[in-house]
Amino acid sequence: MLAFLVVAVGGGVGAAARFMVDGEIRARHSGGFPWGTFVVNVTGSFLIGVFSAALAGLWRYGISVEDARLLQLALMTGLCGGYTTFSTATVESVRLAQSGRLRLAVAGALGTLLVTVLAAAAGVAVGGLFA
Repeated sequence: MLAFLVVAVGGGVGAAARFMVDGEIRARHSGGFPWGTFVVNVTGSFLIGVFSAALAGLWRYGISVEDARLLQLALMTGLCGGYTTFSTATVESVRLAQSGRLRLAVAGALGTLLVTVLAAAAGVAVGGLFA
């Protein structure tokens, strides 16, 4: 039950953060490309990488495996899961294609995939500094 609660709270905070970040970016950048969703997914992927690496060795600091797992659930599954939105990125790519902007749709979809994987890798490297 506790695992459910930490995921739910983290997910709620992540979804609210996504709403705020996406809204701020959309207010500043109009046009065809969904920059808000892109930035949210890239930063979320980076954070998942950081948390993944940083939390991997918590047992060295006297934190139990169970507590470390709850922290992972809260931060990675909850917070980052609620923050990132790859389903929205997919829908936005489909809508771009349907509106005749096929090149932008493909560039957005492939760019999101590439940049989020690189962001996650960079996050693991940064998080490893804290492990």
